[in-house]
Amino acid sequence: MLVAGEPSGDAHAAALANALRERAPGTQFDLFGSTGQQMRAAGVESIICADELAIMGIVEVGRVLPKFWRAFQSLKRAAVERRPDAVILVDWPEFNLRLARALHREGLRVIYYISPQLWAWRSYRVRSVRRDVDLLLSILPFEPDWYAARGFERVEFVGHPLTGKVEPRYERAEFCARHELDAARHIIALLPGSRHKEMERILPPMLDAAAELSVSHPDLQFVLALAATRPRAEADAIIAQHGKVLPHLTIVQHETREALAAADAAAIASGTATLEAALMGTPFVIVYKESFINWHTLGRLIHAEHFGLVNLIAGERVVTELMQTDLTGDKLATELLSLLDSERQAALRARLSETTARLGTGEASQRAAQAILNFIGMNET
Repeated sequence: MLVAGEPSGDAHAAALANALRERAPGTQFDLFGSTGQQMRAAGVESIICADELAIMGIVEVGRVLPKFWRAFQSLKRAAVERRPDAVILVDWPEFNLRLARALHREGLRVIYYISPQLWAWRSYRVRSVRRDVDLLLSILPFEPDWYAARGFERVEFVGHPLTGKVEPRYERAEFCARHELDAARHIIALLPGSRHKEMERILPPMLDAAAELSVSHPDLQFVLALAATRPRAEADAIIAQHGKVLPHLTIVQHETREALAAADAAAIASGTATLEAALMGTPFVIVYKESFINWHTLGRLIHAEHFGLVNLIAGERVVTELMQTDLTGDKLATELLSLLDSERQAALRARLSETTARLGTGEASQRAAQAILNFIGMNET
């Protein structure tokens, strides 16, 4: 059983499903659970479709709580009836930690792939992990030691699934040709996130920064790279409401990595895309803005020194973070402009390369699949 609930988890779970089949080609796998589009394409049977459950925050969850409850009950019922050899929970901690408890009580073996970020907030939940998780597959290098210090040693670092996988389909010259951009001029990419609320809160200050820079540096070109989950009409509506003239703004869809590879600098909503940029060596700023109530309730529970994955892995502030009230058009414009300095670019690219090297050499999905096969007694090689 595979359970994912967000786009990034859907991608990692789909890669894991494919890797299981590759590691044990003579085995017929019956894979089912909570799926997104990529998991379904990988042949995972849907008990529930998670596409509409990828939300976050107190207010947002409260509005759809009955839907979450129905999904929880459907998955629990399917697991109890079908008795899978293992339940593999992928990220999505608010849902999956509760599901882990319910299914472990039913005698099912629980594997957690992509650890809940307990080292960042709500570390007391490590008690739940010790009680309800039989094996944790970690994708960040500092996690095994963190868990071991808190009495949980059933952790295996498999590397990050994106390592060795983040490659644009085409390079800067072709990207520019496709979108009538001038490859000789600077390009700044804007990635406002994969959720509707992120777009609403993060895109406006990005547009403010672009408008300010367009006046002071009219040769700059901006590329708004939409996540696969966000429709073009949504971006158009926010831009229209913004009301400022942006003469050199290009909107692209399904070309996030290509936009990042072509960009000289980027502003990226905190999340998986920041790691993709780091792996490609693109200088960037990490940004994020939550609702007031979420920031002042959930936000105060966060005790990590950094928000961005790159900074967490490095253990220091490698990339600038503009969070909540710090995310303004003026501050973002200043930071993006500084990233266009050639000396700073070279230094930052070197730091990004050094940091991402700690994530492993690739094939994380294959190692995770092998660990799962070993755990259920299938020692395929």
